[in-house]
Formats: sequence, C-alpha cells, structure tokens
Amino acid sequence: MADLFQADALDDEQLEYIQKEFFAGFKRYKNSDTLPVELDKYNKLDDSLKHQVSMNLCRDLLREQKSNEGFLLQHFIDDVQSVYCSDNRPWVIGYSGGKDSTAVVTLIYLALLSLDESKRTKPVYVVASDTLVETPLVVDHVNRSLESIGNQARRDGLPLTTHKVLPKPHQTFWSCLLGKGYPAPTQSFRWCTERMKIDPVSDFIKDKVSQHDEVIVILGSRSQESASRAQVIAKHKIENTRLARHTTLANAFIYTPIDTWSMDDVWKLIRACSLEVTISPMGIGKKWSNEYDLEWENPWGGKNLTLWNLYKDSSDQGECPMVIDDSTPSCGNSRFGCWTCTVVTKDRAMESLIKNGEEWMQPLLTFRNKLAETNVPANKDIYRNFKRRVGKVNYQRVKEGQELSSVRAHVPGPYWLKYRKEWLTELLVQQREFNKNGYSVTLVTEPELHAIRQEWLNDPNEPDWADTLPKIYREVFGTDLNWVINDNSSFGELEAQILQDLSEKYAVEPEMVQKLLDLELSLEGLSRRTGVFDKLGTLLRQDWGSLEEIKQRHAQLQSKSDFDIHKDQIEKYETEILALDKQAKVDF
Repeated sequence: MADLFQADALDDEQLEYIQKEFFAGFKRYKNSDTLPVELDKYNKLDDSLKHQVSMNLCRDLLREQKSNEGFLLQHFIDDVQSVYCSDNRPWVIGYSGGKDSTAVVTLIYLALLSLDESKRTKPVYVVASDTLVETPLVVDHVNRSLESIGNQARRDGLPLTTHKVLPKPHQTFWSCLLGKGYPAPTQSFRWCTERMKIDPVSDFIKDKVSQHDEVIVILGSRSQESASRAQVIAKHKIENTRLARHTTLANAFIYTPIDTWSMDDVWKLIRACSLEVTISPMGIGKKWSNEYDLEWENPWGGKNLTLWNLYKDSSDQGECPMVIDDSTPSCGNSRFGCWTCTVVTKDRAMESLIKNGEEWMQPLLTFRNKLAETNVPANKDIYRNFKRRVGKVNYQRVKEGQELSSVRAHVPGPYWLKYRKEWLTELLVQQREFNKNGYSVTLVTEPELHAIRQEWLNDPNEPDWADTLPKIYREVFGTDLNWVINDNSSFGELEAQILQDLSEKYAVEPEMVQKLLDLELSLEGLSRRTGVFDKLGTLLRQDWGSLEEIKQRHAQLQSKSDFDIHKDQIEKYETEILALDKQAKVDF
C-alpha cells in the first residue's frame, strides 16, 4: 500500500503530522511511552481516593494499552489510497458538516493530495443533504465548507467536487406539515427521515450508478458511536475486502475508513495537534498539545475552529449522520439535526446554542416547542381533524383483552387548515424579522410556498377555495410571487360563502359539494370519462358531517353489519325451527 504515497504536494507540517501521529490506539497519546507506569500507580491507589470517572478511564486506557497500540496516520491514508486505486468505481462521500464527516473528508483529501496525479483517475463526490430545516448556523457552516472544499480541490487538481441535495418541493418538512397537515414527527410516526434525507441522497447515488454502473459510498460511521450501525455494516461486509454491500441500493457499496477511530481520534485530526493524558491527585484527564503550526487548519485552506465552537458545551450530543437507509440512527438529539425535530422531548442542542450566545434563534425553539405541544394526547383533538386524509374516520385498534364491541377512540387526522395558516403566517413574519435584523435566513422557500398552496387548494377535507396563501404572503412581505393561475378552478371565496349558506339551508355538507364540483371540473373536456362513477362513489362514501354525526352513522352501520355477519346462522336456525314446527304438526 505504501508505494502509492507521495509527499510532493504536501507541505512540511502536513508530512510531519502524517508520519508522526498515531490514531485508533493507545499510541495516539503523546506520552504513551511513560503512561502505563503512571496508570498502574493510579490504579493501585485506594478507591476512596479516586473519582469514578477517572477509575473508568484508567481501566479503559490500560485495556487499550494491552490490546491495541494504533497506527500512524499514514497507515489510514495508505488504506484510502489502496481502496481508491483498486477499481474505477466513483466515490460518494456523505458530508453532514459534523466532526465525523469532516474527519473523513480530511482523510480522503490528504490521501488524494499525496497520490500521484496519474492515479487520480476517478471522481469523488462530496454530498451534503440539506433538509431545509437545518439549524441556521449549521447551514452556514456546511455551505461555506462545501464552497471551500470545491474551490481548493480545483486549485489542487483533485477529482473532487461538492454537491448539495434537497428534498423535492412536495416532500419537504413544511410541504408535508403545513401543506398536507401531517402531524409533527414522533418516534412512532417519523415520516420526515425518508422524504427529507434518504430519498434525496438515494436519488443522487442512483444517478451516479446509472452513469458508472457501480459506486462506493464513503461514510463517517464509527463502531464506538453507533454499535447498531456497525452491526448492520458488518452483516453486509464483503469477505476479504474493506467494503460492504449497501443495505437497500443495488450496485452501491459502503466504505467506512474511520470505523475503528474514537472520538479523540476524530478531534485530533480536525484540530491537527497532539493529545496527551494527564494524571494528578485530582484524577485523570486529557489535554490537547499544540506542536504544529497547522493547528485547526484543514487541507482545503480553512479553519475548523467554527466546527469546534458548534460542538462546544454540548458534551453528550453528536452529529446527524448522512442518512442513506433506515438503519442509520436518529439524529434528534444532535447538534447537527433539524431545528424542527419533535422526535425528542427537548431540543437540548438548540437550547445550548441559545444559552451560549445565539439568543436570536430563540423564536425557532419556541416554534418547535409549539409543534411538540400538538403531539400531547390532550391536545390532538384541538389541532387535528377527526378525519384522515382519505376522508374517513378511523378508530384505534382493539387492544388485548378489550371487547370488540367496546367504544374505541378515533385516530386524529391532519392538522386543521386554520392552524396551518396561522403557523405559516408566523414563520413568514419571523423570516422577515430575521432578515430585517441582519440574519440571512429562509424558513420557507419559494418552491415550498407553491407546493403548500397547491396542497391547500386541493385539500381532501378542507379545500381552500379562498386561495389564502398568496394573500398571507402579500400581507407579510408587501409583494407577490409569480403564482401559478389555477385554470381548472372557477370558484373563489365568494362562491365558497354562497355554498356555505346554501348547505345550511338544505342540510348538506359544503365540503362534500365543493369536492364534487372540483371533481366535475377536473374531468371537464375528457372525451372518455372512464371511472367517473367510481370517483363519485369514493367521494360520497367518505365521512361527511360532524364527528358525533359520523359516529352515530357508524354505530348504525355496525349494528346492521353485526346482523349481516350472523344472517346465515339466523337463517339456519329459522329453517330448523320451521322443520321442527312442521314435525310437531305431523306428530299431533
């Protein structure tokens, strides 16, 4: 492997660091030669004199000293170069802007830089997934990093390019929550991950597979940080190679170059300095030692101090990994998650940022907490329609030991349209205030606004004939977007009000009439109206009216259904009774 390494493109400091510093083992510590004796002395002290944290650290260090001394950084660079040069499959690096993905990009950048130009034969794509609801500070950091990496790679003649993928406009967080009325995500209904993270990255990978037949996806996964993720990758490991098969994408493979690294190793590379263990009467600790002029520098000419500050004062929070399939762990507790995340009880990352000087983001945390409140069981019936998006009232499943005939609560549907309008207005007002105060933040993008408007106009339960969204935007910003004119609709707010008045007079549901009229307009001009009666039947079979009226109708239908279920048995009994009656008459 080592014969691929060339130092010509590296400066003296980089070369010294690569050939001197150890990673993924006991020798990562600068004082590893004298450390075992000091640890042994500490270990023999009376337990009453030792802190539990230091005792655990001492035990871990002694165990690692016996089992794993580690490798020079050049060993890992050699490994990357060997895998890179072994075939012509392009690489896709998952980059979230966090510590692990930054370490991976740094390692691969150094590996390409120290590779002969003639061997830099295949493209490397650095891909960041922007959910459009990332924490604003992280968005700025990722955008600047992608630009710096791409620009310096071009100057260095590396086949490395940067890309940012986005969810489709109708699949974003706000399009689903404000447009379709999806409830804020929970552990049991985490609808956001696939739409906003998995699908955009998968589409990018599939596109590269279509161009190159196969690709290798590079991840910053580490065994120490996610045991479950490590098990999934190990399960799909290809024997005698450094690669594993992708769990869901055909012709895609996984390579994890820092899978044996600890968090200390990750920060050591990012800081570009040494690390040593300190032992004193106060206990055991770790101290960074700046022996190199390149401290905090990354190979693309930037400084990693911004990244350190993002993690500062958030001791138990990691980063949101590049999500490529369902086995990737949740990132709700991380500093690099979405600011709207309600999967966790409290957003400690956002709270930490605000506490450490980013008070301007408090409105985002307040709004996130407001969304979380809508998932409190007592609040669901307030904020959510009693009908699902299919127009039906659904009921909870029968629990174990519960009678089939017992009364069961209904399952709430999407958010009421009135709350979605309020929340969109609040977001747009906050976006205006952020920008007025010098913070370049877009909370809801223009494509999302267009997607939300179409969802409102065609809402299955509450069609917005008033076309409210353009009016909300105009009231907040005093201007208009290039709204699409809906040629299929000749109804507006006035017609909706007339329909409301007539519906009260004739005791019909206005929403049902609205949907029937919308269906008629959508079929206008068709030469063949195939299936029109099926569509009409589907609409008419939906649950219309108040919840109590619907429940009453369901109860009547259930009684009839119960009769229908036992109809055959009843007929059998009736036949037997008639036979007995006839026999009785014969006997007498």
